[in-house]
Amino acid sequence: MNLSEQIQIVEALLFASPEPLTQTRINLIFETDPPKLDDTVKELNHNYEKANRSFRIQGIAGGFQLTTLPEFDIWIKRMLDKSGKLALSTAAMETLAIVAYKQPISRFNVESIRGVDCSGVIKTLLSKNLVRIKGRDEGPGRPLLYAITDKFLENFGLNRISDLPKLKEIADLTDVDAAEKMKLMELQLKPSEQPPDISPDDLATGATAQT
Repeated sequence: MNLSEQIQIVEALLFASPEPLTQTRINLIFETDPPKLDDTVKELNHNYEKANRSFRIQGIAGGFQLTTLPEFDIWIKRMLDKSGKLALSTAAMETLAIVAYKQPISRFNVESIRGVDCSGVIKTLLSKNLVRIKGRDEGPGRPLLYAITDKFLENFGLNRISDLPKLKEIADLTDVDAAEKMKLMELQLKPSEQPPDISPDDLATGATAQT
């Protein structure tokens, strides 16, 4: 089997695979001399760009998947009539964001950040396979700990959790008030790294509270 045939096979697998294609799966599919997926993806993307195709291969959830270019989103949305999109409530999105940035995290800690009961929302996220149980906390009652799943990475087009934007960057780029910025900054810090009490006015002026 020559290189050109290997590239065609990998391309076919990318089209057919419902989930990101990994090197491990390639090794299992090819009985001997499996191609290097990274190199094959670079070659295919070069060909797609040269031919001005409407899609590229993107690294997602530790593997590779064919995705359309952003400029064609509007046409795909019209075709799907929004039925193909992941539909989540505001409460679910808020809870999912907390889990993503603070994982592993217990329901109690999620609720302490949101200020409302989250049991129903977490059940919904578990049923959609966006959140998974990742053991138990060592604290009193040993509550369950939650973390995001590979499906979360797939749906949000991320290769790894570190690809999430920094919360400070979000606060700087969006029109949020000082109090909201403080909440975003606190969310990204670990419990042991929580800042001293700072008023919204101090945050807005850039002043730091004296400890």
